[in-house]
Amino acid sequence: MKKDNVDSAILIVLVAGIFWSFGALVVRFIEDARSVPWQYLFFRGSTIFILINIYLFVKEGKSFTKNYKKIGTSGIVGGISLGIAMMCFIWSITHTTAAVTLLMLAAMPFMTAILGYIFLKEKVSTTTMIAIFIAAVGIIFMAFTSRQIGTLFGLIIGLLSSFGFSIFSVSLRWKKNTPTFTTVAVAGLFCATFSFIVLIFNDTSFFTTFRNSSLSALHGTLVCSGMILYSIGSKHLPAADLTLLSLTEVLGGIFWVWLPLFGINEIPSANTIIGGSIITFALLYYSLNTRRNRRFIGLN
Repeated sequence: MKKDNVDSAILIVLVAGIFWSFGALVVRFIEDARSVPWQYLFFRGSTIFILINIYLFVKEGKSFTKNYKKIGTSGIVGGISLGIAMMCFIWSITHTTAAVTLLMLAAMPFMTAILGYIFLKEKVSTTTMIAIFIAAVGIIFMAFTSRQIGTLFGLIIGLLSSFGFSIFSVSLRWKKNTPTFTTVAVAGLFCATFSFIVLIFNDTSFFTTFRNSSLSALHGTLVCSGMILYSIGSKHLPAADLTLLSLTEVLGGIFWVWLPLFGINEIPSANTIIGGSIITFALLYYSLNTRRNRRFIGLN
């Protein structure tokens, strides 16, 4: 592969990670976030569904609808799992610090490896097992040092979000011809539909402030933009490199909510920093020790 293509792919994936990293900051700007999660999820899910379908229409024309006929069981499972992961992300980050939520998502590659071994009989290397053990130590440390109930709840829901993303990833490996972007659209539709049902059941208004609605649409746009860029760059990079580059979203998200410029000034606790450092070390260890594995996992 040409070096120019690799360099361009790295830059594109980095930009995708930066797009995603702003998600935590967007959520922090929500007015009374804990009281409007379902309204936020409804608008964000709808935005994702609409934008992904617009992208597919521009890319493939009217024939993009055929992807829904090819989605199959793997696409349905992946879409629902991704939708649940999206919902858990919002519930997690509104109950704990952005650092805790994002660091739980950083454990996703290791959860994916375990699920791949269980359901797809994929081999788990010694390097991966060591990295999983190191990451588990970091997560357990953060859990046992979370004295506040809200922080522990947010951590657990963050892990559930990571688990949902992992199921989505494994579902794509289960059936190689599963249309990825259509699966993401299904996730957005599921998220919006589920939120709609909850709002109806609770007899709650769909509408929130203009600011919150705008932020939810912005968040959905960031998710879609990052996904499109990631799909372009990931085709030219091996899994190990993508894992390393995924730290952009995690570390970037923590940085934005801390940066005084934005007025959030959210500082992670010492225990979060210690546990997060252990998880980050696990990711670095995994990525740097598997660079010889040129397995490509581009999103098509």
